[in-house]
Amino acid sequence: MKKFMLLHGINHNMFGKRNPEQYGTVTLDEINENVQRLARELGVSVTCFQTNDEGKMVDKIHEAYTEHYDGVMINAGAWTHYSYGISDALEMLECPLIELHMSNIHKREEFRHHSVISPIATGIIVGLGADVYTLGLRALADRTREPEQK
Repeated sequence: MKKFMLLHGINHNMFGKRNPEQYGTVTLDEINENVQRLARELGVSVTCFQTNDEGKMVDKIHEAYTEHYDGVMINAGAWTHYSYGISDALEMLECPLIELHMSNIHKREEFRHHSVISPIATGIIVGLGADVYTLGLRALADRTREPEQK
């Protein structure tokens, strides 16, 4: 079974309460439940993790590397724009990496237009609300599917 990791960054534990005009009212638990439901349909496993501690995020990325995960999705939140520590850890991954953002970061404040993760990401999904998570999982599943036998 393919195994993927979904990483939620700083302040994401406050989804549903924080800035609902940008992020809607969906909670982190609801996002994770939707991802797990889709994972069962696709026949894959997903480890979901959220932290407000940058070091713990780096440790989890290291785990994805050492435990040979098949793909990683990350919404790093504000760390997207300045955390070279997280970017350096992600760069070590030998699997597809999908960068996610619920809001369209290019329609927001100028500092949010730059990502230190985008240059190393396999793909980026932005601006589609909580759907970015299930779209990201579908993208990973498609990119890691075993070739059909002839």
